[in-house]
Amino acid sequence: MAVTRVWAPFARTVMMIVGGKHYPMSDEGLGWWILDSPQAGHGVDYAFVLDGSEPLPDPRSPWQPYGVHGFSRMLDHSLFAWTDARWQPPPLSSAVIYELHTGTFSPSGTFLGVAEKLDYLVDLGITHIELMPVNSFPGRRGWGYDGVDINAPHEPYGGPVQLKRLVDACHEKGLAVILDVVYNHLGPEGNYLGRFGPYFTDRYSSAWGSAVNFDGPGSDEVRRFFIDNAIMWMRDYHVDALRLDAVQGIIDTSAVHFLEQLSGEVGKLRAQLGRNLSLIAESNLNDPRIIEPCEAGGYGMDAQWSDDLHHALHTVLTGESNGYYEDFGTLSDLAQALQEIFVYNGRYSAFRGRRHGRPVRNVSGHKFLAYLQNHDQIGNRALGERASHLMNASRVMIGSALVFTSVCIPLIFQGEEWGASSPFQYFTDHQDQELARAVAAGRKNEFAAFGWAPQDIPDPQDAATFERSRLDWSEVGNHPHASIHAWYKSLIRLRRELPELKDGDPGKVLISHNDEEQWMVVSRGSVMVACNFSHQEREIGLYEGRRREVLLASHSGVAHRDGSLVMPAESVAVLFLHRG
Repeated sequence: MAVTRVWAPFARTVMMIVGGKHYPMSDEGLGWWILDSPQAGHGVDYAFVLDGSEPLPDPRSPWQPYGVHGFSRMLDHSLFAWTDARWQPPPLSSAVIYELHTGTFSPSGTFLGVAEKLDYLVDLGITHIELMPVNSFPGRRGWGYDGVDINAPHEPYGGPVQLKRLVDACHEKGLAVILDVVYNHLGPEGNYLGRFGPYFTDRYSSAWGSAVNFDGPGSDEVRRFFIDNAIMWMRDYHVDALRLDAVQGIIDTSAVHFLEQLSGEVGKLRAQLGRNLSLIAESNLNDPRIIEPCEAGGYGMDAQWSDDLHHALHTVLTGESNGYYEDFGTLSDLAQALQEIFVYNGRYSAFRGRRHGRPVRNVSGHKFLAYLQNHDQIGNRALGERASHLMNASRVMIGSALVFTSVCIPLIFQGEEWGASSPFQYFTDHQDQELARAVAAGRKNEFAAFGWAPQDIPDPQDAATFERSRLDWSEVGNHPHASIHAWYKSLIRLRRELPELKDGDPGKVLISHNDEEQWMVVSRGSVMVACNFSHQEREIGLYEGRRREVLLASHSGVAHRDGSLVMPAESVAVLFLHRG
């Protein structure tokens, strides 16, 4: 006999269907309903009936074998035989993160398909893999940000057991696992939470519709719902870190913000398990309080994504200036991002029509992630173009060199390291056709600010949009992909070997640049990164006028001349000054 509980304060009666039979549940108080069921156990299907309605999946379902509308299935986590008892993830400060989408990363599009590529990732020099959301979402294919059953791994990916096998295999290979989770909203299709209780509020609105109720009546249990999910991934699936999607969408006026509460609970779990656990936030607020300690009035996140460096790099390398890119585009912006993290730190933003952000003070760069591209910056384009589609290989090498030699934690998106030819487009498989049409129309409207014509935006529902986004692994060793792959491996090796590149102190970064001639020199101790963004050769004066050893160069024409460095057009070089 097992005890099943469900929070359904909106219901007058609750029945549980288990083993093909209907059982009335008892009102336990405070909206909770309980049942001692002789039929309950691992692998048993079940559902709830509220006030005589149709069967609904469990809001806390651990397994959805029939999709988001089907019955839930019970899962006994104790049955899995883990082999990672001695595992300890490397610190984020030393991380090289590889973001991937399970469905398009491997030919099979499954968790085990990812596992088959782990040796490749280890050889590349990756320390952490970051999985885009894997909880259940409508249909077979999607990005995962419209998921609804937040505790249940997507069945077409392989479900709960295969996810555990992937994590266990990662730990065996020395790879930590970061999981992308979405707490700012849930998808509309298959979202039955509002039938059970006050999970949402109309007091606020978000880009995704009704906001999650983090601070209104009934919010204690709503907050618990999401915090228990975070604990579950780390405890039951041995995930090492969570990446929290768009935390600016978590609207919470409570004295203790949800992120602060989450940070405290993960801290307790870290102590209980004796394992390093981390929380990484995505935020567009440019607010360092996200990563400041709770004791100092912050939210206690261990790191956050930083879009300013991406935007500054992207605009300099591509010349794009539409949408939010209008706020960037100069080498001065790029220099500020490399030295101060936030370009908009209280500065006026033309795109927003107001001042934005606040300064980062006395904070390590290891609290921020840097990237030339990620799923958002690729997929949220009309055609899902990668950096390698928007610029030549020489400029990709410049951008990646600045990311990997920055004070921030570097992140690359699947296939970036070989300049994959496949785009990464936005794809869905909604079974609700009205919703599918609304999503397609919404994307056309969203991208109007970027000047993209509606007919240029692929239909997310078309299976071909998904198929185009699959990686072609045969490219890795072929021209011109092999040279880009070798470049990324070399950058990762340098970051691992050079102490200066492991230092997260932005105050030690020295930069000189010339906007007219389009060159920049970044120095970190004995390491210097010289970049020529121009289409013409440039001669750059060296600090101290001393020759430096060229450790890595994108062009064979990099050379010393009379105390200066000759840089071919669109080139970058990493140099080292031997002292003494």
